[in-house]
Amino acid sequence: MAQLQELLDYTHALLEVERFSDYCPNGLQVAGRAEVTRLVTGVTASMALLEAAADHGAQAVLVHHGYFWKGEDPRVIGMKQRRLRWLLVNDISLLAYHLPLDAHPVLGNNAQLAERLGFTVQGRLGRSGAMQIGMFGDLPQALTGGELAQHIAQRLGRSPLHIPGRAQRIKRIGWCTGAAQGYIQEAAALGLDAYVSGEASEQTVHEARENGVHYFGAGHHATERYGIQALGEHLAKAFDVSHQFIDIDNPV
Repeated sequence: MAQLQELLDYTHALLEVERFSDYCPNGLQVAGRAEVTRLVTGVTASMALLEAAADHGAQAVLVHHGYFWKGEDPRVIGMKQRRLRWLLVNDISLLAYHLPLDAHPVLGNNAQLAERLGFTVQGRLGRSGAMQIGMFGDLPQALTGGELAQHIAQRLGRSPLHIPGRAQRIKRIGWCTGAAQGYIQEAAALGLDAYVSGEASEQTVHEARENGVHYFGAGHHATERYGIQALGEHLAKAFDVSHQFIDIDNPV
């Protein structure tokens, strides 16, 4: 059993939350019971995940994508009202960690994606400071674009969008999970052969082609499933609580 506040304090320090200027509040977003014996994790705090958490008897739900994003409608109506009402009626806490979870060197989305795909981490990739949440490094062996696309599909369970670059074989690679397709410019500046992220924008195709960098859009959800699992497992061991990751399928 864990005290909710102790779990929050520990996670806050572990992920160094204060280093980040984020688009949403990190940590406790909805308060439920003061004690936690069952923790459910998932990528996004969708209604489907909240219902599954209640079915599992969870006192807390831990996600990467929570609520209260900058610029969103602040009114508690519609979908937001239904989600918040479910949490409050069932007395379930919602904890969310966004950029701090992307960036953690061991438990983070990018570190865990590297482990899943077999990338060797050599450094950070991104704009500056705490926003350097991406990573770059080497493949164990050079691969063609088609071979790397097949490797990603096998490891993540979905075929990536591949925009071919200049190199015949890929060795140097960068990656940043989720909606970080804009970092392809930083990947090009580092002289990388390829860059992997979750999504693609219209301009991503042109940036990849004109910079000669292979781009792989491997799915926002698919690339961000592993950090939240690793964090949940870490907390379960640290606090001796039950943990269950629930994957709500998302094709994006």
